[in-house]
Amino acid sequence: MKNEFLKHINLPADLRQLKPEELPQLAQELRSFIINIVATKEGHLGASLGVVELTIALHYVFNTPEDQLIWDVGHQAYGHKILTGRKDIFDSNRQLKGISGFPKRSESHYDAFGVGHSSTSISAALGMAIASQLKGENKHHIAVIGDASIASGMAFEGLNHAGVTNANLLVILNDNAIGIDPSVGALKQYLTNVKKGTEKQDNIFEALNFNYSGPIDGHDLPLLLSELKRLKTVKGPKFLHIITTKGKGLKQAELDQVKYHAPGKFDAKTGELPLKSKEKIPPKFQDVFGETIVELALKNDTIIGITPAMPTGSSLKYMMETIPNRAFDVGIAEQHAVTLAAGMATQGLIPFCNIYSTFLQRAYDQVIHDVALQNLPVIFCLDRAGLVGEDGATHHGVFDIAYLNCVPNLVIFVPSNAIALRNIMYTAQLGIDFPLAIRYPRGRGQLLDWKMPFETIDIGKGLCIKQGTDIAILSIGTLLKNVADAIDLLDQKEAVGYYDMQFVKPLDEVLLHDIFSTYKAIITIEDGTVVGGFASVILAFANANNYKQSITTLGIEDKFIEHGTVNQLQHLQHLDSFSIKKSIEDLLFVLKDG
Repeated sequence: MKNEFLKHINLPADLRQLKPEELPQLAQELRSFIINIVATKEGHLGASLGVVELTIALHYVFNTPEDQLIWDVGHQAYGHKILTGRKDIFDSNRQLKGISGFPKRSESHYDAFGVGHSSTSISAALGMAIASQLKGENKHHIAVIGDASIASGMAFEGLNHAGVTNANLLVILNDNAIGIDPSVGALKQYLTNVKKGTEKQDNIFEALNFNYSGPIDGHDLPLLLSELKRLKTVKGPKFLHIITTKGKGLKQAELDQVKYHAPGKFDAKTGELPLKSKEKIPPKFQDVFGETIVELALKNDTIIGITPAMPTGSSLKYMMETIPNRAFDVGIAEQHAVTLAAGMATQGLIPFCNIYSTFLQRAYDQVIHDVALQNLPVIFCLDRAGLVGEDGATHHGVFDIAYLNCVPNLVIFVPSNAIALRNIMYTAQLGIDFPLAIRYPRGRGQLLDWKMPFETIDIGKGLCIKQGTDIAILSIGTLLKNVADAIDLLDQKEAVGYYDMQFVKPLDEVLLHDIFSTYKAIITIEDGTVVGGFASVILAFANANNYKQSITTLGIEDKFIEHGTVNQLQHLQHLDSFSIKKSIEDLLFVLKDG
């Protein structure tokens, strides 16, 4: 029987006690360990399987954590976590109170930089390398970045700067021709030609003053060890191009790299996914968007779809399959996506720019300068708004209302269900003369017959769902369902009215004046940050109009929210139906006592 190496390895120092010829077996064990845990706990699978040999080689050759290693995005860092002291708690990965699914500085000193969004590694590693020079330290600084992430503008900004320094920086390009979806763009074609040996032009990375080597097989451990040892002796900025296979070691993950990026639960032995239930379930909001834009675009040839590298996650893939000449995946380039949409809008096209809420943060200047300032009718569809669950603080879409609310000309709509999402998309493509942001959550909503005939939505109008006598709840988005459930649990149902305000901006001031003239107390509820969010708008309205009612604000507190299921996090933020019920009861008690 072979020796088992992984069970004896808790830190890279233990790894370095192995002989080089023992490392391939360790790679097999590490892959099996990742597969067995992710099969039951879920998480990012394919990316971590693809860099097992690279992970082992880096920690074997370099003196981590003294030498600083940064994993771009970080969803490929499971092997790194397992080898750096977190093996015994790895089954808590992405679970409430467990370890993060991404490298995190507060979690381990082996995590040199906190990541989660792409293309930050080169800039961060260069900053560390320059700092080491200034302090007279002799450290190595390594950034591991994928071929999808390196196409982002920020990565090129880092490369451009690094090339005119003598910093001790090693950039490793993990080239597997895929991010979450297949890589796109001219750089992808360039890298393909390099791999084929047909690229006749000067190497683009050498042109940026990097000492380039490769491409080499990223699964050949002896070759990786030899090249990394050589590169340790090379001064200045270095670039190693390696070729890997995402999902390496699990047949299904290699064959279907998109699905097995984060497949959910699966059979660890066979790799098979569980059969889908035939029970009728609500649609995902992303699919409501994806199917609706196709339905609208088939009748309106001015509609354009744009996404920065998320065609599957946003379901724009449906339009890309049906009307490919009017649907664009622009790669990991949020800034470009927004200004591209702005340019199209100037020419009379109707661009639906679909970006995850957390990623639109990266294009904030373009939203203000290129879209809102010129009052261009770009339609932003902000997927994954609110709490997204296990991806945690880097991915929660809880800031969008606050950061968009202060931008002039911009209208913000928050649908409470799939029908409202369809109808606002229909309304927008009829012709608007302002930019519009539509934010909706990850996952599924209510089980509704959502493919109803389209209806127009009155811009800036809220809805009264139920009238009451004492307390009015002002809600936006899908939390309306939690509010309804909370009221159903109450003994004093007649005391509480609730409203779907729909628009954060512009506010339905006519409805608000009626509410404030009728009720003794107000509760606002949102799945975004209370600071600067929907609550702040209602508070400002009350102050401007000299209303004196008590206003209770429910939403995301002023802190970064960690990972857990959406239900767990809603409970911790007092946004679940039972917590809302308690808030109502507490307020009713105060009103009665007062």
